[in-house]
Amino acid sequence: ATGGAAGILVTASAGLAGAFPAPAAAAGSVAGLDGSQPAVASTNSVSHADPGSAAKHHASKSAGKTATAALTGPPRTSCRSVAHIGDSTSEGMVSPDYLPNPAQRLAARYEDVGVQTVYTNITGARSVVEVLPGTTNGYQAAQGLIQQGFQGCWVLALGTNDTADVAAGSNVGLMTRIQRMMAVTRGEPVMWVNIISLLTSGPYSEANMRLWNRALMQACAKYPNMRVFDWAALAKPAWFISDGIHYTSAGYEQRALDIADGLARAFPLRGTSTGCLVQ
Repeated sequence: ATGGAAGILVTASAGLAGAFPAPAAAAGSVAGLDGSQPAVASTNSVSHADPGSAAKHHASKSAGKTATAALTGPPRTSCRSVAHIGDSTSEGMVSPDYLPNPAQRLAARYEDVGVQTVYTNITGARSVVEVLPGTTNGYQAAQGLIQQGFQGCWVLALGTNDTADVAAGSNVGLMTRIQRMMAVTRGEPVMWVNIISLLTSGPYSEANMRLWNRALMQACAKYPNMRVFDWAALAKPAWFISDGIHYTSAGYEQRALDIADGLARAFPLRGTSTGCLVQ
C-alpha cells in the first residue's frame, strides 16, 4: 500500500525478469505483486518511422456499441503520431527481456499499421490519480507530452490500478478518473484499452476490472473522439503469469499486436469506425 492524493491505496507493478534501461528521470523500483522488483519504475521512449510527418488527426463523430471500419487489406490507421500511456501491464510490450525481437515490441507494431512517431510513457503501479514517489500519474504524463507539443492520437492502457485504488477506498471515482484523462487529451482521438484479471477476490479482482470497463463504455457514449479496445475479450488465461494480472512473453507479444491493430480499426486510414467498442 502507498499513500496518495486520495487516501490509502494499493499498487501493482510488473515484476519483470530483467532490467530496463533507466531514463534520466527514472524513479526507484516498485515491488510487484509476486514480490519481484523491476529495475526502474518508468520507461519513456520515442520511435520515429518517418521523422518528416507530424500530422494531426481527428476521430469520427459516431458513437454506439461496436466499432467497425471500412478497411481493405492489412489494417492501417490515420494516426501519424501516437502517445501510449501505460501502467505495468504495458511494460512487457517494450521490454527486450520479454520480447527480444524488436519487431514484436509495441513501437514496431504501431509502425506496422502506419504510425510514424510513437511516444511511450510507461510506469509500473501507475494510475490516473495516485502517484508513487518520483513517478508521474497518467494525467501528469499526458500533460507533460502536451507541454512538449505533442499532437496526435492517444492510447491509454490504464485502469488496473485505478479500479483497485477505488476498491481500496479512494475518494476519486472511476468516472472522474476517465474524465480527467479525456480532458487533458483535449479532444484528440483516444483509444482506451480495457482491462482484465484472473483474480477472484481483493482490489484487483475481475469483478473490479469489470466495473472499470463498464465505466469506460458509459464515458465513451459521451465522447465522440473516444473508443474502447476490448482486450478483455481477447486475453487468454494461458497468457497470464502467476499473479493473474501481468503477462508472459507470448501474452505481451499478442497484446502489442492486438492493440496496434485495434488502433487501426478505431481510427482507420480510410473510412471511419462506428461505435465505441473496438473488437
